[in-house]
Amino acid sequence: MNLSRRKLIQLSAYSSLGLILNQKVFSQSTRQSMNVKPIKIAVLGLGNYAEHWIAPAIAQSNYAQLTGIITGSHHKIPAWQKKYSIPDSNVYTYSNLEEIANNPSIDCVYIVTPTGTHTEFTVRSFEAGKHVICEKPMAPSVTDCDRMIKAAESANKTLQIGYRLYWDPYNVRLMDAMENKEFGFLSGMQGGFSYDHGRWAKDGDWRMNPAMNPGGALFDIGVYVVQSAFYSTQMHPVSVTARHTTERKSIFKEIPEHWNWELTWPNSWVSQHSASYGKQENFLRLHTEKGELSLEPAYSYEGLSGVTPDGKMEFQPIFQQRRQIDGQCLAILQREPNLTSGAMGRRDIQLLNAIMEAGESGNPVILNSFY
Repeated sequence: MNLSRRKLIQLSAYSSLGLILNQKVFSQSTRQSMNVKPIKIAVLGLGNYAEHWIAPAIAQSNYAQLTGIITGSHHKIPAWQKKYSIPDSNVYTYSNLEEIANNPSIDCVYIVTPTGTHTEFTVRSFEAGKHVICEKPMAPSVTDCDRMIKAAESANKTLQIGYRLYWDPYNVRLMDAMENKEFGFLSGMQGGFSYDHGRWAKDGDWRMNPAMNPGGALFDIGVYVVQSAFYSTQMHPVSVTARHTTERKSIFKEIPEHWNWELTWPNSWVSQHSASYGKQENFLRLHTEKGELSLEPAYSYEGLSGVTPDGKMEFQPIFQQRRQIDGQCLAILQREPNLTSGAMGRRDIQLLNAIMEAGESGNPVILNSFY
């Protein structure tokens, strides 16, 4: 089943606005000329990614304003308030999240917490009448995803997943080439994303807790590999085989250290993929009629590199998360399409769950119709 061609047309629209490929930098006057007010965002979860990437991206966005915080870590509140001029009236805890319903200074909640908490916080934010941007992966299960999607529909608000690579020029170049079959048909694919998390894993690390991070590396970073398989093929796989292994069992007591899986596609060819907390890799390779397209690194926040049969990709460095925030706020404003919908997040969780099932059973899993 082919993915919607409209998604790539939408990406082209972003390119013409300068949000992706032409690297145009928007200014305050651009927002004013579009006659839009910034989306007022409260960040829920003040961990490393929120502090060093999402909050600065919101602060630099032309279509967003960081107006609130929601946290379970009270000691972090003063520094955030000082840095982003957040008043006491816009500071909330996880226990009083519902009170944002009465705060017009918050339009949207950006959820930056472990995967196991996403469903609860997303549903509660929608019940408070706010839009939601939820970090990847969307949730532990398809059932959880369905709850989140239903909550968005009931609230008549927008649900988006934090898939930043839809605004990265290297990945968008690859998406466009594959959608248009610029280099002919695809005949093979390999992708992997791994790092040695075991070196610094500590007691209480949420990434080592299957309730917070199902499957370990498979969900945490394997979701990028799953995403790239979908946007590289523009198809849905028909079956999956998988296996997981653990070498350092004294460290990886509850989650596997390594994951490997193979996807079979409608035209019967098979692709190979991996995710691990025990080695280093970050690549995507596509084999086409006219040669190889590759990204290495493929999934990082910065420093990406890529080649096509025409030669090396050349793009200026960008702040991916800022482009992401710009695009997602424009989607909330209904000025641009929702490129990273809850339906997309659900599709990815469906495949991740199937990989886990195949890895546990040792048997192929047939993939039924996607959402």
